[in-house]
Amino acid sequence: MERSVTLVAVFAALTAVLGLIPPVTLGFGVPVTAQSLGVMLCGTVLGARRGALAMLLFLLLVALGLPLLSGGRGGLGVFVAPSAGFLIGFPVAAFVTGWIVERWRAAPLGLVAGIASVVGGIAALYAFGIAGLMLALGRSLPEAALLALAFLPGDLAKAGLAGALTAGLARARPGSLLSRPDVHAA
Repeated sequence: MERSVTLVAVFAALTAVLGLIPPVTLGFGVPVTAQSLGVMLCGTVLGARRGALAMLLFLLLVALGLPLLSGGRGGLGVFVAPSAGFLIGFPVAAFVTGWIVERWRAAPLGLVAGIASVVGGIAALYAFGIAGLMLALGRSLPEAALLALAFLPGDLAKAGLAGALTAGLARARPGSLLSRPDVHAA
C-alpha cells in the first residue's frame, strides 16, 4: 500500500517535471507538451487504477493553483481553456493505457506498452481533447479533429518512447512494474 501511494505521487511529480520542457503553443491556443508522455508512463508502469490516481492527483494539484502545467500554468482557469479536454482526459488515458498493459500478455512488453500508449495516451486522450476543442472554440467535430491532428506526430513518438522506457525499466528492475508485477524480463 505504501509503495503504491509513493509511486502515485512520484508519477504525478514526473508529469509535472515533464511540464518544465518548454511548450510549443499552436495557433489555436493548445500547447504541445511532453506531459502526455507522463500520462502514458503512468499507465504502462503503474497500471490502470494507480495510473489514473496519479493523474487525478496531478489535476487536483493543478486545480489548487500549483503551476505544474507546461508554461507554468495552474488554477481553475486551465479547465475552461482550449486544452481543458485534454487535461480532463489524463486520468482516463492513463487508465486505458494501464488496462491494456495489464491484460495483453501475448506480445513483448515494449510492443504492448507502445500500442497501449497509442490507444490510451492518444486515441482516448484525443476523444476528450477534441470534445474540449469543440466546446472551447465553437468548432465542429471535423474541424476540432483536424486541429488535434497537429499533435499526432509528436504523440506517436512519445508512445514509442513510452514503450521503450517501460521495457527498459522491466529489464533494469525486474518486478518494478505495478502494471505487471510478475514480469521478470521484457
